[in-house]
Amino acid sequence: MTAPAIRAEGVRQTFGDVVALDGLDLEVTQGTVFGLLGPNGAGKTTLVRVLATLLRPTGGRATVLGHDVVAEPLAVRRRIGLAGQFAAVDEELTGRENVEMVGRLYRLSAPEARRRAAEVLERLSLTDASDRRVSTYSGGMRRRLDLGASLVGRPPVILLDEPTTGLDPRTRQELWNTVEELRRDGTTVLLTTQYLEEADRLAQRIAVVDHGRIVAEGTAAELKGAVGTEMLSVRVADTARTAEAAAELASLAAGEEPIADAAAGEVRLAVADSSASAEAVRRLDARGLAIAAVELQQPSLDDVFLTLTGRRAEADEETAAEAADARVGEAA
Repeated sequence: MTAPAIRAEGVRQTFGDVVALDGLDLEVTQGTVFGLLGPNGAGKTTLVRVLATLLRPTGGRATVLGHDVVAEPLAVRRRIGLAGQFAAVDEELTGRENVEMVGRLYRLSAPEARRRAAEVLERLSLTDASDRRVSTYSGGMRRRLDLGASLVGRPPVILLDEPTTGLDPRTRQELWNTVEELRRDGTTVLLTTQYLEEADRLAQRIAVVDHGRIVAEGTAAELKGAVGTEMLSVRVADTARTAEAAAELASLAAGEEPIADAAAGEVRLAVADSSASAEAVRRLDARGLAIAAVELQQPSLDDVFLTLTGRRAEADEETAAEAADARVGEAA
């Protein structure tokens, strides 16, 4: 069998008293897109920095295409491309100059760096803006340029750390198309994301990360199945009776106990089949609880994450681990 493109064995990373990675194990098959799904502070960015040789792990071992990230950092760097949440581009250079510069850092000859830069810029629809200073680029254009720079050396492994966070739908779609093309060309992609829809669209396999550990792994369909076939959302007219409604519906839940949002008067629970909605209406009506709305929905990122970890995945939540991680990134 082909060896994994990426392997992490008991990887641990601490920042003082903060544990960012807590014995994480991971294997990524060559030629696939592997999604790391989780909220801020889960340890996704820390793992990417370990794999990119930007952080020396406190414990455990990680390899990229068989090369140890600690013992053979140069060999690893020659085989990876990296694009993060914030575009690492030089605003005073043009788009073309940025990509050509990275090509030279990959030890390409000047003519080859120019040729590949032109190919990458065309692939990412940046040719028309290639001779403009990057300071004139939009945020989405800078993100695409950053990705292009990581591709110019044609590395067999690409690390993408939340590449679409904050992008408009059109730019996000363009980046998704690029990732799919990379996979078809045989490139291995490790993609970190907070969005289930992104992992669902791009990744052949997904791992859910929480508190520095893999808490679940499988296909998107398998992870959705972990919270029940569908999610039932019931909103009661009297928000003061939300807890009462949750207690009444508890036995309908296919997984964890119902989630009650008293402020919104909403109760959410995983259900095994759609007939549960009619039963929910019957039960609440029998208790004299007026219903404002009832809806069956597909599981969301919050539903999957809450079922697996017991807490919501808030995209704007900054934990101590993320803050520590950010300080290390700035120092690097």
